[in-house]
Parts: sequence; C-alpha cells; structure tokens
Amino acid sequence: MNTKYLLLKTNYDGSQLHPLFGYMNHNLHGDSILAFEGACHIGFDKMIDAEDLVAKAKIEADSMLHFIVEIFHHDLMTAVVLQRLLVSIAEDILNSTSSVLKNRKLWREGDDLYLDKKDIAHKLTISIASRSAVSCMIHLGFNIKNEGTPVATCCLEDLKINPRKFAEVLMEEFSTEYKSIKEATQKVKPL
Repeated sequence: MNTKYLLLKTNYDGSQLHPLFGYMNHNLHGDSILAFEGACHIGFDKMIDAEDLVAKAKIEADSMLHFIVEIFHHDLMTAVVLQRLLVSIAEDILNSTSSVLKNRKLWREGDDLYLDKKDIAHKLTISIASRSAVSCMIHLGFNIKNEGTPVATCCLEDLKINPRKFAEVLMEEFSTEYKSIKEATQKVKPL
C-alpha cells in the first residue's frame, strides 16, 4: 500500500472522496492511504452517510487531520472492516503515546473514537467508507483543534499529539497490516 503525507493544507469538503483521487491529484497509484491537514465542511450535496443526511447533521471543524484510503478489487464489507482496523490501530497508537491518556483511554464505538470528559463522550473522529465503480474508499478525520465542531469533541491538541508524526506512524502501521493481510490471502491452498 502506497502512503503519502501532503504538506499543503487542504480543506476537506467530501469532494475528495472520489475514485483515483490520490492518483490523479497526488500521483499515488493503486491501493493507497494519504493524509493532509485542513478544515472540514461537508455540505449535504457531498454527504454520503444516509444516517447523517436523515438527521441533517452538520459535519464540520476548523482544523482536522484527514486520511483518504483507496483500495481496489474489494467489496464494501471489506472496506468497512479495513476502516475499523484503521480506527483501531489509531486508538492503539494514541492510547500508548499520549501523555494525557495515562489514567483514561480513548474508546472505539464502530468507526469512531471517543474520550470521556466529565461523564460526557467527546468525539475525536469522523469516518465513512463507501464503494465506487472501480474502488472502495475510506475517509477518516481527527480533530486537531476543537473549534468549529457542532458536537462535544476532543482533539489531538488536547492529547498533546503532533498531527504529522501521528499521521506518518498510522499510515505506516496500517500499510504494514494491509500488506500482511494481502500476503495471508496468497499463501493458502484451497479447500
């Protein structure tokens, strides 16, 4: 799996979640994960999560760390499983490296991470997985700061985590796991 961290800040509005985004815009060919920082504002016209559309939920933040994963030759179930694997790897990295998370830990529910503050769950992430005609795609976003969010949030700044360093570690660990999974499918005899 190819990885790339974009130095140019890019605001995420949902239009980036389209087939071959990494290849056509950043020369990242094939199965890939890329990361970038920028604000988030997803209008209803770009929202692909029907649950959020029905609820007329606002999805926005002033500063986020975004990941876009694209995988080929897989179905939506595989993409959702990989989405949750990505979030679980992120949870492990953050819980083991943040000096703030010694006495309390982030916890995962589905494809999102939360931190309890004063008995209220504060959301760290947003995420979606979907399928196009040629590939499956995942977007995962982490609040860098809490400003501009419509719900109670926590952020990487609260956790004293450097966004770029975290992004590079997460992409490397996810890429390694993905390659290992792929290799495991190529070494078994049929039943």
